[in-house]
Amino acid sequence: MAATNSIVRNYQDLHVWQKARLLAKRVYEVTDALPAHEQYGLTQQLRRAAVSIPSNIAEGYGRGGRQDYVRFLKTARGSLYELQTQLLLAQDFGYLSEQQVAAVMQHAAQCSQVLHGLIRSLVKPKAGK
Repeated sequence: MAATNSIVRNYQDLHVWQKARLLAKRVYEVTDALPAHEQYGLTQQLRRAAVSIPSNIAEGYGRGGRQDYVRFLKTARGSLYELQTQLLLAQDFGYLSEQQVAAVMQHAAQCSQVLHGLIRSLVKPKAGK
């Protein structure tokens, strides 16, 4: 992975994209344990939400404009919250253990923190505030 203080040449150099990519990998690993009857239900939902996070970060970066970029970053944040909810549901349904969910949630929290910081750095405060 690229260092956090290195020059960003493309979306792959973004620390937030790297964290989101790792999160998606962790979700795929943990969802292998879900029951077969959830393959087209919760498993698919978890995986789609997880893949959506780095995908939206990359797509927003490629749009070129700050406003579009922020919009896609916020979409990625929404997918992250969706993923966290689905993980808790998988735990509630007894498909994943508390430890499995906690491990993925830790990755999600790290990703969320970096994503929130990037959004905050790109959104200019309104005049007079």
